[in-house]
Amino acid sequence: MSALVPFDNSYAALPARFSARQDPTPVRAPTLLKLNEGLCEQLGLDPAALRGDEGVAMLAGNAVPDGAAPLAMAYAGHQFGHFVPQLGDGRAILLGELIGADGVRYDLHLKGAGRTKFSRGGDGRAWLGPVLREYLVAEAMHALGVPTTRALAAVATGEPVLRESALPGAVLTRVGQSHVRVGTFQYFAAREDEEALAALTAYVVERHVPAEARDGKSPAEALLDHVAAGQAALVAAWMGVGFIHGVMNTDNTQVAGETIDYGPCAFMDHYDPATVFSSIDRQGRYAYGNQPAIAQWNVARLAEALIPVLDDKDDIALDKAKAGVDRFADLFNRAYLTRFREKVGLWVPADDHAARLDEDKDLLTGLLDGMADHRADFTNTFRALGRAVTGDETEVRAALGAGADAWLARWRQRLAQDPRPDDERRGLMDQVNPAFIPRNHQVEAALDDAVAGDLGRFDRLFDTLRRPYDDQPDQVLLQAPPTPDQVVRATFCGT
Repeated sequence: MSALVPFDNSYAALPARFSARQDPTPVRAPTLLKLNEGLCEQLGLDPAALRGDEGVAMLAGNAVPDGAAPLAMAYAGHQFGHFVPQLGDGRAILLGELIGADGVRYDLHLKGAGRTKFSRGGDGRAWLGPVLREYLVAEAMHALGVPTTRALAAVATGEPVLRESALPGAVLTRVGQSHVRVGTFQYFAAREDEEALAALTAYVVERHVPAEARDGKSPAEALLDHVAAGQAALVAAWMGVGFIHGVMNTDNTQVAGETIDYGPCAFMDHYDPATVFSSIDRQGRYAYGNQPAIAQWNVARLAEALIPVLDDKDDIALDKAKAGVDRFADLFNRAYLTRFREKVGLWVPADDHAARLDEDKDLLTGLLDGMADHRADFTNTFRALGRAVTGDETEVRAALGAGADAWLARWRQRLAQDPRPDDERRGLMDQVNPAFIPRNHQVEAALDDAVAGDLGRFDRLFDTLRRPYDDQPDQVLLQAPPTPDQVVRATFCGT
């Protein structure tokens, strides 16, 4: 098969125990449903070639292009707090890597490409609903400015997938800066394979950690610091748009700091830090408000796995591990406060983060508590704050009820300490407070139609979500929270 992709593979060069070589399993009748032409441009790929017969065959897993090195990656992981020493890619195959037009190395990953050595009894397939959900939500997250894996293509397989019933099968082509996870390190730590830990650490540092961030540090220290910083920034970004991942297991914690695995994910409608959507999160472990603590917990699991390569002396290694984990809290708190200050129209210089710190924390707490008390819509309330800057306080008052006068007075007093024209402030706020998010009821309705063969609603929603910070008067209905009969109370893992 011709070279559709200029592959430049590095993970495949690691020792054999890092993965299992595995070609995708062909499907009966592949049909290209979606191709992300903007991402094609970023990757330096030709959309016309990918739409052709050879391109669709590659995206479906029916043909392995020249230069590819398909493999299933080995990893372990804590799933809902319980350690599983072997997981691995059970229904996904890393086709290979390429250097994009932007000079960045990317993985090309087929999800739903068939059974592998790590399938553990599963069928290795994906069905259309979760594939289109990930395509939609991943690209929406990218448009929102949240670090994320991306979706290059969705292909229908022409074959049924058996879950509770027979469902249409599909394959997703996922693109990310890495598919190495915290669980990858745990896999080798559980086997006391220090040689593999050192090799994996060196590989990830070389691929992902900037040279200036390595100065004066061992590779393992540089790696731990990099992952802690990436996870802190990522989860702060999730919190800022009301996103709930749903399965923050260590095998879903990627070392490059991107969101990975859009299974039972969802966006909050009314603000409640205890919000859970995942049908498998029965104890609320991964609730919206728990995400920062869980991210730090996951970083701690990475630190544990790295102890054998952090230092030759156990006590020094433990101290370095603890320091890396402790650093997460400050990194997250700074990222979170910076993001939410911007959402209410405040900008503090990076070198003066402590300025009015207690005052700003109290201001934000007052707003969020009031929103929780009155079940205010998270996205629409923050968007309405921009309009309140220029005089229209109607929606903010409705969101805060009887407490609105007091909070608005405090807010305006604080804004006066950072003088700038109202129109400028509102414009800046509108760049961080989206008008549109993938609301759960709209996503479910679009997926229901798509599975039935009608992609019209999906396409309209997708096109709107590509510009989440723009006012789009013709799509105002997509800003509305769900009516009581539209509320989605649970989301499900695609497996």
